[in-house]
Amino acid sequence: MSQIETVGIVGAGQMGSGIAHVSAVAGYKVLLYDLAADRIEKGIATVNGNMARQVAGGKLTESDRKAALERISPAPALQDLADADLVIEAATEDESIKRKIYAQLCPVLNPTAILATNTSSISITRLASSTDRAERFIGIHFMNPVPIMKLVELVRGIATDNGTFESAKEFVRRLDKTTTVSEDFPAFIVNRILLPMINEAIYTLYEGVGTVEAIDTAMKLGANHPMGPLQLADFIGLDTCLSIMQVLHDGLSDTKYRPCPLLVKYVEAGWLGRKSGRGFYDYRGEHPVPTR
Repeated sequence: MSQIETVGIVGAGQMGSGIAHVSAVAGYKVLLYDLAADRIEKGIATVNGNMARQVAGGKLTESDRKAALERISPAPALQDLADADLVIEAATEDESIKRKIYAQLCPVLNPTAILATNTSSISITRLASSTDRAERFIGIHFMNPVPIMKLVELVRGIATDNGTFESAKEFVRRLDKTTTVSEDFPAFIVNRILLPMINEAIYTLYEGVGTVEAIDTAMKLGANHPMGPLQLADFIGLDTCLSIMQVLHDGLSDTKYRPCPLLVKYVEAGWLGRKSGRGFYDYRGEHPVPTR
């Protein structure tokens, strides 16, 4: 079992900055990398803002906020992650991009370092095979938003050794989060169940069974969901939803996982949800308005 003290994170977006946040609060030294310096600065600013909200809500003290922020350092180049004990890749959900990152990252890492991916759907075994450390490679899938959601999925590839698995479990435990262990099947547990539900909600809209508002209201009040499935899809990102459905459809070869044509159309239009300003709702005004 490896002793983890320094955590490197590849990707300073919504997920990467969230992982940096919880890691720093837990006492780890954090190195945050992204392709451009302004993305790293934006990621650290996001962490600062989210920590400030935790202070205002009484979930974090001001002194703990300052101490946690001091533990986060920008890593302008992948070489700056050389001393990390654990590196978590939190890049976009695209296998080719992840493989390119590993090709550049592995030669600079400490040979004993654990490499993890935050993928929400892609095969851990397949990703591990493109690295120089399949035994020390594991899936550590955080839920979004990371500072709030308590669950982390741990996914072992076929070659992941016990020491790596136990180190990852201890890392998550120190973050004060709960682990669930999934076998290495497409989309693991959470998204294997969640995304087909969202896709079915989009089919329900596509076929004219109900409007955006009717579908979300029905699931919030009829199934006691905190957020309607179309609202949730916009929050996740429609491109991410489509990517996961494609992984399920390709990996399991079952027509029940076929992405809804309307989801494809929205992604092709660049209507990706909250992050682009439009998805199943239009977020450009004072209040979100259904687009259909």
